[in-house]
Amino acid sequence: ERMQTLGIELPEAPDRAGMYVQTKRCGNSLYISGCGPSLKGKPDITGKLGEISIEEGQEAARRCILNALAILQRDLGSLERVKSVVKILTFVASKPDFYNQPKVADGASKLLVDLFGKEIGCPTRSAIGVAVLPGDIPVEIELLVETD
Repeated sequence: ERMQTLGIELPEAPDRAGMYVQTKRCGNSLYISGCGPSLKGKPDITGKLGEISIEEGQEAARRCILNALAILQRDLGSLERVKSVVKILTFVASKPDFYNQPKVADGASKLLVDLFGKEIGCPTRSAIGVAVLPGDIPVEIELLVETD
């Protein structure tokens, strides 16, 4: 219901890109493997931050979270089962002189807070600059949530 109000549509859950599982449960915690920003039917965002704008990086981070939420929806049956977004780990492909990785990660955090509210949706977080990411994507995000 909140997604409809915000005009957010979840994409189809992305396919795996290797030999791993997309989610792994440990007690009430559910770990979601790293998700990139590619959405079917939308142009890809590629390149490194410092070559592309912070706003493009934030949109890439937002798309990463949409993919993670699509995986959660598929595996949990409902996003209402999310009790807390515990942590996001944001990898940002960056030129050596780019230092605004946290601003890029804000694109993901904002979507989570808009969707779940501050208490449930505002995660702990790390934003790490890396030399390259698969497929020349600018952002990849891992997610840890608490569920019922």
